[in-house]
Amino acid sequence: MKKIGFSVAALALAISAGSAFAADLPSRKAAPVAPPPAPLWKGFYVGLNAGGTWGNNNPVNVSTYPAGTYANSSAVYWAMGNGSVNSNGSNASGFIGGGQVGYNWQPSYGGYSFVTGAEADIQGIAGTGNGSRNRTWVTPGAQTGESVYGFSNTSGSLQYLGTVRGRLGWLATPTLLIYGTGGLAYGGVTFNRSTTNIEASSGVNQWIALGNASYSNTQVGWTAGGGVEWMFMPNWSAKAEYLYYDLGNISATSVSTISPLTTGQANLSTAQLFRSSTYNSRIDGNLVRAGVNYHFNFAAAPVVAKY
Repeated sequence: MKKIGFSVAALALAISAGSAFAADLPSRKAAPVAPPPAPLWKGFYVGLNAGGTWGNNNPVNVSTYPAGTYANSSAVYWAMGNGSVNSNGSNASGFIGGGQVGYNWQPSYGGYSFVTGAEADIQGIAGTGNGSRNRTWVTPGAQTGESVYGFSNTSGSLQYLGTVRGRLGWLATPTLLIYGTGGLAYGGVTFNRSTTNIEASSGVNQWIALGNASYSNTQVGWTAGGGVEWMFMPNWSAKAEYLYYDLGNISATSVSTISPLTTGQANLSTAQLFRSSTYNSRIDGNLVRAGVNYHFNFAAAPVVAKY
């Protein structure tokens, strides 16, 4: 009986000790569910854009001087070429399309998320600007019915436009970026202006003068603007943007030649230089475009602790 009582007591003690030891063991819990990571703006991106551009309707300013003896015989022959011509020939407008590449940094200051970065782009432009002007002058002191008629045509095109800009933006939401941008702008500019002057006396054309000025070069200036960009799915964003660009001034010079149409013209028996004209205008305008970017997002994803 003593042995049986001892055995029962030992068994009860073992069960009690096992229960206490089990209570001290850590319990296994399910791993916490991590929230979806915020969009990553940091890193390189490439994209495409399309939109439109329109140039400001700047005047073409003309300065003219005599270049030969016949123009010196009457101031009206060369002074009639001076002044400003309000035409859109020096600024082209049209459809644009191209691509961009850039890099974003995503720091956080004072609890607000900012995105800074740099972007370079280039786009071609399908469009030209054209302008024409017709004028008539009466030669002072000349015989009755003598007039000089002037015809001019101006054409210009902005063949391509590129920028290299800095960007600074604020994340209104984790997926919506509002930003300002500015930096260098460059573009391929062409300009052409042709002039024709004819003197008529008593219904008979006496002489004709022809001139042409042309310009083709890469202009460098500046640009500034702003836009919004939306991260609509991982690695992909869409943007809408406005830029003002200023490519500076252009200048072109032509020396026209005068030729007699009838015989007996004083100081004009053969063709000779007539006058020299210099044309100046400013190249600036506006650009509105939409685009899409692919973000490589090489940054590491957030680490979730495991148990």
